[in-house]
Amino acid sequence: MGATVMGGRGWWQRVDAAMVGFMAAWGIRLLRICLGLVFIWFGALKVSGHSPVVALVAAAVPWFPPETFVPFLGVWEILVGVGLLFRVALRLTLLLFWLQMAGTFLVLVLRPDIAFQHGNPLLLTTEGEFVIKNLVLIAAGLVVGSTVPQDQSS
Repeated sequence: MGATVMGGRGWWQRVDAAMVGFMAAWGIRLLRICLGLVFIWFGALKVSGHSPVVALVAAAVPWFPPETFVPFLGVWEILVGVGLLFRVALRLTLLLFWLQMAGTFLVLVLRPDIAFQHGNPLLLTTEGEFVIKNLVLIAAGLVVGSTVPQDQSS
């Protein structure tokens, strides 16, 4: 019985090593690609006029007409997505990414009535959840950003 347990552990260690190796080899690349695809998809919805967040965007930035700003934001997101997907001008792409991410949190500050139930920041509305999930996108952006080589000229 001891040999079976040891053989089982050896099998698990090989599977575990293979899984860790796969994640190390592909994890960041897949994260960047998926992040790019999400940005392209969400941007395309805005450009095509099919985005479910038009009212949220309009409420967060009322000083811009939504019929102009939402498609502009969509093009912005598509550019970020393409930059991430194809590793084009990653420094500029990530700058645009960070600016867009910062903008998504405007609703929490400017329109907390939309993001929080009864003004309680622990009780999110659907829109609040939509905004807060961007913390995960920010973490993903940090991981992708950590792969950009430092400028060696300085």
